[in-house]
Order: sequence, then C-alpha cells, then structure tokens
Amino acid sequence: MRPKVGHIQFLNCLPLYYGLVKSSALLDIELIKGTPTELNSLLINGDLDISPISSIEYARHHQTLLLFPEFTVSSDGAVKSIILISPYPIEKLSGKRVALTNTSSTSHVLLKFIMNEGYGIEPDYITCQPDLKRMLSNADAALLIGDIALKYYVNSEGFYLYDLGLEWKKLTGRKMVYAVWAVNRKFAEIKSELCKYVFEIFKKSMEHSMRHLTEIAEYASRWEPFSRDFLTKYFASLRFNFSQDYREGLIHFYKVAKEIGELKEVPELEFVNINYIYKKNKVGPLR
Repeated sequence: MRPKVGHIQFLNCLPLYYGLVKSSALLDIELIKGTPTELNSLLINGDLDISPISSIEYARHHQTLLLFPEFTVSSDGAVKSIILISPYPIEKLSGKRVALTNTSSTSHVLLKFIMNEGYGIEPDYITCQPDLKRMLSNADAALLIGDIALKYYVNSEGFYLYDLGLEWKKLTGRKMVYAVWAVNRKFAEIKSELCKYVFEIFKKSMEHSMRHLTEIAEYASRWEPFSRDFLTKYFASLRFNFSQDYREGLIHFYKVAKEIGELKEVPELEFVNINYIYKKNKVGPLR
C-alpha cells in the first residue's frame, strides 16, 4: 500500500518536498498536489492519509486528525507570501469590500483578526479566484497567498501592501503557524508503520533541504520569476518546525479565532506518537 500524501503546490512548501525528489522516496508514496483549500477538503473527507492542512481547518476537524510533531509552515514575523494588497491604506477599508482568495482558510481568519483588533475596522468580505485584476474589479482590496502573493510582494508599485505575518507579530508578539501536517486518525491507528515511514522520509527531506537552501533556490529560479538570491532569503525566512514557541503561537491564534466567532472551541494539539511506534517496532512487526 502506498500512502496518499498531499502536496501544496506553492514555493513555500518546496523545502519540505525537495529532498523527497532527491532520495527517490516519491516512488513509495502517492503524492497528490493541490491548493491548501483542495488538500484540506481531501484530508477531511478521508481521500488523503497524510497532508498539510490549514491550521484553522485542523482546529475545526481535530477530532478526526492527529498532528505530525515536527512539520509546519510558519514564520516569526514577515512571511512575504500572505499579503493584503490595496490601492487604499488599510485604515480606509472600513465598510469597503475585501476579496479573499479561495485557496486559503487560515489567512481569512488571520486577516479578520488583524482588521478587527489591529485597525478597528470591519470590511465586507467576498471570496474569489486568486486573480488580482478581477478581485479589484469587484472589491477595494485583495488577500492573496502563495506564489501570486510573492509576485506582488516583489513588485507592489501603486499599492499599499500588508504582510499578515508581520501584522500578527506586531499585534500579538507571537509566532504564527499557517499550516500543519496532519494524519487521519484511522490511518494512524491501522497503518502506524506507514505513518512512521512517511514521517521519517519527510524529516530526512527537511534536513537535506536545510543544508541545501541555495541549491533549492537555484533549482526553483529556473522556472519562477524570482532570482536565486531572493528565493534563498525567502526560504531562509520561513520556519518549518513545530517547537514550543510555535505551538504557543498557534494556541493563541485559536483563542483569538474563537473570540471572533471563527472557532467553536480551542482544541488541544494532539500528535501522532512517533516514539511509541518506534518502541513497538523494536518488539515485533506492525500490521
């Protein structure tokens, strides 16, 4: 059985997958590509075994999911690829229309919190395909994520630009987790050895990538409209671990999401017990 594993097709996830290509580990898993919204739906519906998922969607569906302990897409301040872009200063957007990209979930809640708590404004929100020209034909500002956001981050001439990672840091002083890696509980229980295997190859991939960020940036710059130097700095500015300070930042995000009505409850972070799987393997094969 090849586990079905999700893959976000954004540059910000490339370091997590680059090592898989180099090690030929992709032959052992069924990699399914998609936007964060598409992968959220596939994992929640049981069509994926393991996948990155928007951190807010993990909270909404934590009863059926377990977390991998070491992988996230996070930042400590500026993230560069989650931005609000507007021809108006953000303070002037109260009562105006803001278009949200339909490829994301966490950023929607994050923007609403920043708008409400940081600037005291409540725009009207609509959801759209991530096309800035079309978004701004129907709204006064636009929320973009991923590679298209990175494109406008590099060149936002004529617009006001707000980096949501930086805005979160200014407002709360905390680190921000945008996506986590989650496993369907049933898969983790029945196929624990495959769970451990996928965890191990991702960990090796990440360790390889952290040693070769310039090589990854060179590789990506061959087809992306960004220079090697820019991508090297971009990858280095992202965080992919799930250390205690990032866990605390995520719980704080869940608390504010509950306060603004985006969550019914603040979930505990419940992890796949990789160490337990290791111990079981020492006494015999798993089924």
